[in-house]
Amino acid sequence: MKRFNFKGLMAPVFTPYSNENGELNIDAIEPYVKMLKAKQVEGVLVNGTTGEGMLLNTSERMLVTEAWKRACSTHGVTMMVQIGGAPFPDVVQLAKHASRIGVDAVLCLPELYFKPKTSENLVAYMKEVAKHCPATPFFYYHIPMFTDVHVHMPAFLNMAETTIENFCGIKYTSGDLEQGSACLKEGRTIFLGADTILCGAVASGFDSFIMTTLNICPEMAIKIIDNMKRGAIEEARAEQCKLNQHIASILEHGDWVSAMKKAFRERYPSLEVGQTRPPLRF
Repeated sequence: MKRFNFKGLMAPVFTPYSNENGELNIDAIEPYVKMLKAKQVEGVLVNGTTGEGMLLNTSERMLVTEAWKRACSTHGVTMMVQIGGAPFPDVVQLAKHASRIGVDAVLCLPELYFKPKTSENLVAYMKEVAKHCPATPFFYYHIPMFTDVHVHMPAFLNMAETTIENFCGIKYTSGDLEQGSACLKEGRTIFLGADTILCGAVASGFDSFIMTTLNICPEMAIKIIDNMKRGAIEEARAEQCKLNQHIASILEHGDWVSAMKKAFRERYPSLEVGQTRPPLRF
């Protein structure tokens, strides 16, 4: 298995569509990568929640993945791709594709209809997926507010590490910082996915982050992290309050993905990313 030692900021990128017809706009991807790199964001997650991966067909997901892979390789940016949220044969196809083109890591949602209820069930499903990309670092995507899968993550991690050879960690998108902190352990990579608790998460020991606002205002996260690292707690708290207020103002315009994509379009009008697909609010 290839090594995965990424730490720092990874943006869960929006999938670019044409403003005219809603088709994929592959041409926007390389300038998007360059913009993130210039703002100290050194990694991207493709086809996640923010990227509407579950609203793309399999061919589109592979096409988008290939375009991001080319751009990331050119500009020295780490790339993870989310392969779940589809029928099992399609997830397997996406796993094989990710492995074949050499992405740096894969992330996988649980089965979304026949939902796993136990760590054993979840590990068994992840193992069946991971064996189709055995040389690629493999991560589980914990986002219970969307999946309604509430498996205890510390227990899951302990079991997955002894069962799945290429398992490396999780993306932890939950406001339960107590459970999230219990996941932290030497040798694991635990990505925080919850923007609004960044300050507390850094205090707890998180050092890897996949948060939607890294697309829009990464400088705010950078300030919070830097202030926490140098012990400037009050400054970090103040910046977290500003970030949370900014998020609240963005969400006045709709659901999470649509509102965030609208904020992104407004900040970077030269990057044509289009609107969101149904059933998301445009």
